[in-house]
Amino acid sequence: MTRPQPSTGQAALAALTPEAKDALGGAELPISPFPFRVGLDSRGARRAVARIVMDRRRAASRPTNELYLTEPEPATNVSRQHFQIEHNGAQYVLVDRQSRCGTIVEGQVVGGKHAGGAVPLREGDVIIVGTSASRFVFKFRAG
Repeated sequence: MTRPQPSTGQAALAALTPEAKDALGGAELPISPFPFRVGLDSRGARRAVARIVMDRRRAASRPTNELYLTEPEPATNVSRQHFQIEHNGAQYVLVDRQSRCGTIVEGQVVGGKHAGGAVPLREGDVIIVGTSASRFVFKFRAG
């Protein structure tokens, strides 16, 4: 007999900036599956080399992120593997994936300088991807 997994409820990212809304494809995006990974889209159509790399990618290979953010060249705030949101059975946790600029959660810098770090997430927490100058600002929603 298998034990039922703890319910994670409904979690989502809500856009607080136009760039965040473009990245989500709307005002809000449900977070699923866990861990929900966010990072830079470094395979954009602007560079022919990136298209070749994408074409060479094995069909069965998995993406490294569930949400890709597109930043104008040169990318200054978002790392390829920036952060992820996990649910540990009791709470949601934002884990910085050793990003260059870190992630700001409710004014607290998590990670940066490739150090990583983690912080619990609560309903309504504001998440800024990178520095305070980043255009990718989200609100965490938990149901």
